Amino acid sequence: MNTELIADEEKIETEVAQDEATSEVFEEETHYKQMSPIKLVLRRFFRSRLSIVGLVMIVLLFLFSFVGPLIYTKWGETTVDYTPSVDVVEKSYEMEVDGVTITIYEQVDVVKSINSKAWPSWDHLLGTDSYGMDIFSRLMYGGRISLSIGFIVVILETILGIIIGGIAGYFGKWVDQVLMRIVDIFNCIPTLPILLIASALLDARDVPGSMRIYYLMIIITIFGWSGTARLVRGQILSLREQEYITATEVMGLPVWRKIFKHLIPNVMPQLIVSMTLGLGSVILYESTLSFLGLGVQLPYAAWGTMISASNDPVVLANYPFIWLPAGFMIVLAVLGFNFVGDGLRDAMDPKSKK
Repeated sequence: MNTELIADEEKIETEVAQDEATSEVFEEETHYKQMSPIKLVLRRFFRSRLSIVGLVMIVLLFLFSFVGPLIYTKWGETTVDYTPSVDVVEKSYEMEVDGVTITIYEQVDVVKSINSKAWPSWDHLLGTDSYGMDIFSRLMYGGRISLSIGFIVVILETILGIIIGGIAGYFGKWVDQVLMRIVDIFNCIPTLPILLIASALLDARDVPGSMRIYYLMIIITIFGWSGTARLVRGQILSLREQEYITATEVMGLPVWRKIFKHLIPNVMPQLIVSMTLGLGSVILYESTLSFLGLGVQLPYAAWGTMISASNDPVVLANYPFIWLPAGFMIVLAVLGFNFVGDGLRDAMDPKSKK
């Protein structure tokens, strides 16, 4: 008898526990369904550790680049330290002794009028470059250039891609054929030779270094919008067959409103992910161009320009503090934007349940 009572009690407790678990799941699902789409995306995004890490990296980079120069005011972007310094240079010469030629090495002190290639100290936190300018300060100003170019170029590419891709996807037929052939032409143009020609033209016209950044933005935008146009066009080709677009036609809405009011907003999740991932690529692209001498020129700072100091074998081998910090900042920026882009892609996936 006691055994039956115990079994009944255990059965009742199990049923009560199951009911409580079911009610909790039901409440969670109800709460989950009542959340707005934006809150759902944010909830999924902040559940990803890599997304948070990437967001923190980007915020720190922006604070370092845009707020840092307001705090660290001891040295400017182009300020040269004219403190005389001594550099030890190894020289060699040959001597003939008893018919045998031998090479003798000796170290010679060379007095410099500027404090160039100084190792990190309290006066220069990351040392100075070959021109006697503070590397830490130039790293902050270089971040302004690289990050600004990345954001402005991505925004311009997206706007141009939305306009051309939206028109091509909505109208189709001959309009689509003409615009997509233009996209194919831009995809087939060899970018590097064009950039070399553009750089030669800028040098021939004596364009100042402060203006080169604007030309660089235009050049990167011209050769980078075609991918966004293809993405928008493909999405709109599928969306224009939906019922709500048929309803807009019945309502007699103008074409521009159908495209930019009803179609483009439905493409924005994919565009946001594409823009975020594209930021890292643009920063790498700008750094490569600056490294090759096609971007921002001395005395102005950019991360790619700072890395180009490694072209000197002596600097590459003996002064890693001159070029290594800029490379580290580029890696952080690209990783941060890629982490955020991957997090947004997972968060905006409608199939995601977590």
